[in-house]
Amino acid sequence: MKKRFITTEFTEADIEIEKGLRPQYMAEYIGQDKVKNQLNIFIQAALKREEPLDHVLLYGPPGLGKTTLAAIIANEMGTNIKTTSGPAIEKPGDLAAILTGLKEGDVLFIDEIHRLQRTIEEVLYPAMEDHRLDIVIGKGPGAKAIRIDLAHFTLVGATTRIGLLTAPLRDRFGVVLRLDLYNEESLCEIVKRSADILKVKIDDAGTMELAKRSRGTPRISNRLLKRVRDYAEVKTQGRIDLDTANKALCLFEIDEYGLDETDRAMLYMIYDHFDGGPVGLDTLAAALGEERDTIEEVYEPYLIQRGYLARTPRGRIITSKGCSHIGVSPLNQKEEQMSLEELEDTIETAKNR
Repeated sequence: MKKRFITTEFTEADIEIEKGLRPQYMAEYIGQDKVKNQLNIFIQAALKREEPLDHVLLYGPPGLGKTTLAAIIANEMGTNIKTTSGPAIEKPGDLAAILTGLKEGDVLFIDEIHRLQRTIEEVLYPAMEDHRLDIVIGKGPGAKAIRIDLAHFTLVGATTRIGLLTAPLRDRFGVVLRLDLYNEESLCEIVKRSADILKVKIDDAGTMELAKRSRGTPRISNRLLKRVRDYAEVKTQGRIDLDTANKALCLFEIDEYGLDETDRAMLYMIYDHFDGGPVGLDTLAAALGEERDTIEEVYEPYLIQRGYLARTPRGRIITSKGCSHIGVSPLNQKEEQMSLEELEDTIETAKNR
């Protein structure tokens, strides 16, 4: 499938894009004011007591700065950070090697923590709670249980799907914070800051146009800025104004609301092939040639937030707003209303149980 500019997934290109653009301290971090204010209090209190910060769980849509915040926490605490991810820790021994290498007060950042295996989680529980590691060496009658004392550390976990975390793991985090999509004003500040670092000439109108099409996500803002910069260097001597931004984003097939060709193809698929829906997620995934999880985690959220797509008990439907966006006449409005009524009935039934 065609490479997407506006996906919230972290790509290899983002390593270079975000290198040098990520803020290092809380004062440089734009947006997420509630999260910043709370974290500042917790960090200052921990420093005053000369204790490690309590374990922190950050959750919310991808691309909002969870990894950046983890690094900022370590910088503000004056400690080192060790970074890994849930899928990368395959055996209890992998986690043991990481934990025993931590020093007093260090930050361990685990991205996609919801993807930790249950056997790994069981090793993590005593490490988080009692700062010890219980390992069984060998098998059968000759097996030995060894207890290793660990340095007091701060675990920072990040997840886009907090509902997949087990209750025992979730309950061991003392600080749980949600990151929300950014408003256009905050994204404008981010684009301006990144433009200054990259030495890109961009006016206020061009900045706002990039912010409007960034789907509330700083990762996409920075990616669009670099791609529009490429266009501007070839077409307009490197300066980005409203006209340049519009022409560049039109070339990249990103419309005024941040939808790209893939988003529109998904809406057309539901409209043309399934009469507007409802269509099951597995069927839709097969029709688009995509993984079920990719559709659910990457494509759907923004379309639902914009009101172009709706989830019902019977499947996905394109809304009248979605039809209007792709320039077709609404279909199955009766079906849409029935499905929404069914959804309300389902919620009401669940409340009465």
